[in-house]
Amino acid sequence: MSPDSRRLQIAYSPCPNDTFVFDALAHGRVPGAPAPDVTFADIDVTNGMAERGEFDVLKVSYAVLPYVLGEYALLPCGGALGRGCGPLVLTREPGSGDAAGGAGLAGRTVAVPSERSTAYLLFRLWAADTVPGGVGEIVVMPFHEIMPAVRDGKVDAGLVIHEARFTYQNYGLHKLADMGEHWEQTTGLPIPLGAIIAKRSLGAPALKALADAVRASVRAAWDDPEASRPYVMEHAQEMDPAVADQHIGLYVNEFTADLGEDGYAAVRGLLTRAAAEGLLPPLAPDALDFP
Repeated sequence: MSPDSRRLQIAYSPCPNDTFVFDALAHGRVPGAPAPDVTFADIDVTNGMAERGEFDVLKVSYAVLPYVLGEYALLPCGGALGRGCGPLVLTREPGSGDAAGGAGLAGRTVAVPSERSTAYLLFRLWAADTVPGGVGEIVVMPFHEIMPAVRDGKVDAGLVIHEARFTYQNYGLHKLADMGEHWEQTTGLPIPLGAIIAKRSLGAPALKALADAVRASVRAAWDDPEASRPYVMEHAQEMDPAVADQHIGLYVNEFTADLGEDGYAAVRGLLTRAAAEGLLPPLAPDALDFP
């Protein structure tokens, strides 16, 4: 998979969907694909790594693609897209729910996990449609601190991702809006969340072999889910196994095996709409093409 004998350097998050997807590849169980050297890092860290050109293969937010596609190619597999799996906006007090609740955020302070994330793009596109005059101050904080900050009144609302979909009620919080529902209702497309990218300098044959290996790793996990469980739970940060299974069920699906026509349409649609709002630079017409 690499043009020389050096082991492939790959970085992805410790989240259950990533460890589930890459378990077989990371442990040398994909025939013909040597096990890579793996580094674990949250996606806001891997986004920065990609912008600095670090690592051969990275899991990143789709929101960072316009900044890195000169050096990296988007793999057509391994990432996270889906339906019913978008970020949520949470508040301490019950709102009117979903799109209609946006008016309550006008001029308010919102905590977000990153300004270079798909979640943030989806939030800003939702706010542009539903929050008269726009939101107020945006505060960036680690995602595990957001729900406590909302609960304690340090911010008016919080944008949450991943397993927070299943646990926010434990903090006494309420869903104001679902960014994914808004995206799906306005576009009809799945929600693009995380992408797998690889350095173009690896060369087309190696990139194609890598994509095949990632697909094989996904299929191996589906064929024998219990084989990946030790790896998933080792890195799941004390997550309840049932929550880990829910996480995998939401974020590992047919788009993980292959983006397909709808997946590519979703990615291009998100980046095009975000560029039109001035949130991202425009995407070159062939930027998403795979060698």
